[in-house]
Amino acid sequence: MNPDTRKKLMGISTATLCTALFKRGLRNAFIQDVRPLNPSLPNMVGVAFTLRYIPAREDLNPITVFQDRQHPQRQAVERCPPGAVLVIDSRKDARAASAGSILVSRLMVRGAAGVVTDGGFRDSPEIARMAIPAYHQRPSAPTNLTLHQALDIDVPIGCGDVAVWPGDVVVGDAEGVAVIPAAIADEIADEAVEMTAFEDFVAEQVLEGRSILGLYPPTDEHSRTEFAAWRQARGR
Repeated sequence: MNPDTRKKLMGISTATLCTALFKRGLRNAFIQDVRPLNPSLPNMVGVAFTLRYIPAREDLNPITVFQDRQHPQRQAVERCPPGAVLVIDSRKDARAASAGSILVSRLMVRGAAGVVTDGGFRDSPEIARMAIPAYHQRPSAPTNLTLHQALDIDVPIGCGDVAVWPGDVVVGDAEGVAVIPAAIADEIADEAVEMTAFEDFVAEQVLEGRSILGLYPPTDEHSRTEFAAWRQARGR
């Protein structure tokens, strides 16, 4: 991932990113029903490394499967590259855990940028205290054996109704998680920086009592002129 793009995305909201993506016809970029365990952490930014669960089948998913060193869940944790985000397809089902505090701790120590599941985590209070962004639907039951069976890693998945390909750029903030196709991540980051500067200008003007008419969007020429002066004065 371009380091400059990563730096830019650290200061961009998922709302702004989704607007920039919408302008390009991408309407389904925000992972649904996923929330941060610790909203006070900085933005999560990294490329996607994926794990896919399917419905568990009892004869193929006994507790002994975890003795296999090649178990996909364990391999996902050990192979997720530093700086990447582990994105988990848990079928939008939080009744059984996608992972717990030990596996998330391992991801953190290995340098992962974060972890996202459209299901849930066990040990969520412990995970919320860690210095790694983590997003889930809600706390889960202690085991993933009853409903989930880990099957694939580093393959295209669906997470919260969003298609995620390995290498896509994943951004999380205090509201949720957005997914940017890898091929346009640099362009989206540049555009989002511009959008953020303008929105900061607008917010400042509105708080000073100005009407949004002609300002947001800037249909009045003097709004565009004032914004240019505002940017120059603030070095943005």
